[in-house]
Amino acid sequence: MNPEVPDAKFFQERPVIRHEEEPCVIFACYRRMMYYPVYFLLYALSLLPMRILYLLSDLAYLLLYYVTGYRKKVVMENLATAFPDHTWQQNKQIAREFYRNFTDNFIETLKLLSASKAFLTRHFIVDNPELFEAYFQQGRKCQLHLGHSFNWEFANTVMPFYTSYTFLVVYMPVENKLFNRLLLRLRSRTGTALLPATGLSRAIIPFRNRQYMLTLVADQAPGNLAKSFWLPFFNRPTPFMQGPERGARIADIPVLFASIYKTRRGYYHARLERAADHPSGLPEGALTRMFIDFLERSIRQQPSMYLWTHRRWKHDWKDQYASLWIGPPAERPGSRDTR
Repeated sequence: MNPEVPDAKFFQERPVIRHEEEPCVIFACYRRMMYYPVYFLLYALSLLPMRILYLLSDLAYLLLYYVTGYRKKVVMENLATAFPDHTWQQNKQIAREFYRNFTDNFIETLKLLSASKAFLTRHFIVDNPELFEAYFQQGRKCQLHLGHSFNWEFANTVMPFYTSYTFLVVYMPVENKLFNRLLLRLRSRTGTALLPATGLSRAIIPFRNRQYMLTLVADQAPGNLAKSFWLPFFNRPTPFMQGPERGARIADIPVLFASIYKTRRGYYHARLERAADHPSGLPEGALTRMFIDFLERSIRQQPSMYLWTHRRWKHDWKDQYASLWIGPPAERPGSRDTR
């Protein structure tokens, strides 16, 4: 199956829902009217100096961590799962640093609405862009896989300045149409082309004859557990999407992994690692195993930089997923009982 050919489901006729049509039109008009006031308000805030914006971030940190306790239970449970050898105090310290990074992420994303090229390239540096530029000179396309590490929005915005590729990013649309439109404007203002994950095979068609770098946040929790890969992630069976690997293997597109690390507040670097020049020659699951190993190593270096508010281990292993296990056979749950 060609990953650049749209699935048949995109051509299926959708039923026309006629009831409540008028309210839908009214809400659509309302969203369009609200977009510009909200955008100009956020744009005006983005013009504030970073020292002022970081004061807002500090206030948000105090509210989220000490007052509302936003998803603090989930964060602490995730940290206990990932770092069972840590004391509670050690994980609590990581949690505090995480919430500071979490609120900084939103403030820095707000700044991206008005940030200049000079600001962006000063605050986000790619250590070794020659890795993907070598593929460009060879006339090949490229895939870039990364995880949810702060500040991925900076990376999304600044990467077009570091590469000759047409820079494509796969994103998950948000349900709120107003904020989805705002995010699309923010993420595309420097030339990034955004492709919705819900219709990727169709959205990528206009770029099929161009040299592109396709960027995927490859640690997303899969929607369909029966069509995922299972392997240990911080020593716990975890499902991952098959799509990033499958597309690279079918089209034999070179793959790079990227990790983001912080040098000081508001300053980030991306470090690239060559994963596979010819993924088509790899056995099924190998590329995903390589990425998860890379991701885990990156998280351990700066654990507070990872997005711990999501329940990454909300799915439990079941024996029916045995055929989807790509981790070491001895580590598959129940394997010791079946010998």
